[in-house]
Amino acid sequence: MSEGLDPIDESRRQWVLRGWDDAADGMTLVISVMRVHQLFLARVDRVLRPLSLTFSRYEVLALLSFTRRGSLPMNKITQRLQVHATSTTNSVDRLEAAGLAQRRPHPEDGRTTLVEITEAGRSLVARATAELNEHVFSQSGLEPERVREMLSRVSELRSFLEGAAPPQSH
Repeated sequence: MSEGLDPIDESRRQWVLRGWDDAADGMTLVISVMRVHQLFLARVDRVLRPLSLTFSRYEVLALLSFTRRGSLPMNKITQRLQVHATSTTNSVDRLEAAGLAQRRPHPEDGRTTLVEITEAGRSLVARATAELNEHVFSQSGLEPERVREMLSRVSELRSFLEGAAPPQSH
């Protein structure tokens, strides 16, 4: 935005010029949220990259570290992180190769594979969490009261989108 022109504002202006007024606010919301997502991911990546972690691998380690036994079935990781099974498999493969997690058979269900965090994984996720808390999560760019307001609105939007029927192509 070196020229002072906000591309999102310009997109909205173009929508209105073309007579799409009824969709202009929604379009602006969607691309604004997508841009905020990119900006937050970049901040998270700057913190995690020196630790040789991606956010998806961090999420798996954090989730495992929150459990009593330090392990979960692969399908539960997928469900709780709301990602595709392939993403979970990829993350666990990389964590296992780095010695941060390990797969093992479920003791009661031979069809299920557990993923267990290692001591190295516990140590790294604790360090990564401290760094993220200091450099990202506690510095959202908004005052705490505004963060709570935003959380309420985002929760409302997420609930609607998660319950909405998928868009139909015409």
